[in-house]
Amino acid sequence: MSRQPKPRITRENPARREIASVAARLMAEDGIDDYGYAKRKAARQLGLPDDEALPTNAEVEAELRTYQGLYQSEEQPALLKELRLAALGAMRFLADFRPYLTGPVLDGTAGRYAEVEIELFAESAKEVEIFLINRGVRYEHARVPQGPGEMPEAVLELEWEGTPVRLSILSETAERTRRINRAGKVHERARISAVESLLGETGP
Repeated sequence: MSRQPKPRITRENPARREIASVAARLMAEDGIDDYGYAKRKAARQLGLPDDEALPTNAEVEAELRTYQGLYQSEEQPALLKELRLAALGAMRFLADFRPYLTGPVLDGTAGRYAEVEIELFAESAKEVEIFLINRGVRYEHARVPQGPGEMPEAVLELEWEGTPVRLSILSETAERTRRINRAGKVHERARISAVESLLGETGP
């Protein structure tokens, strides 16, 4: 008997929603921050093909917010506030480089094991590194991501009061450039004043 082909996943196929749901759970519980990896792993767990018609990043993000609201309604807001406080402290420390908060800590989807993502704009990455060295801040170089638009000159990882922080250092001209984020939306970023406002909304 010949093997029956696995069903093709389409927007109308419930499997698409199921993959998005499992991917969201993996991101919330296991700390996976790569949408593509989470979707492929979810498809494999469900025994479905992982190379065609997977849900979009935006669909997974919607499922992630739903999951956090249902199963992490107490834990996640407290964690988010803690991460935003750490972000604010780091941004004030790095104020000379026009820092912006980005990523899950800004958009509210940060979960367990999340790191604070901050963009800096400087004449060169060396300028930021010298600043950190002169103040005794230890850091490591991380892989620079590849994708459309202007990429960071360097990515540095460090800890700020026990919280992992990722600094993406871009050219000064990139500050005026609009980019698309990993969920396919306009890349959001917030200055110090905006982060202060976010924390004001969630309590003292």
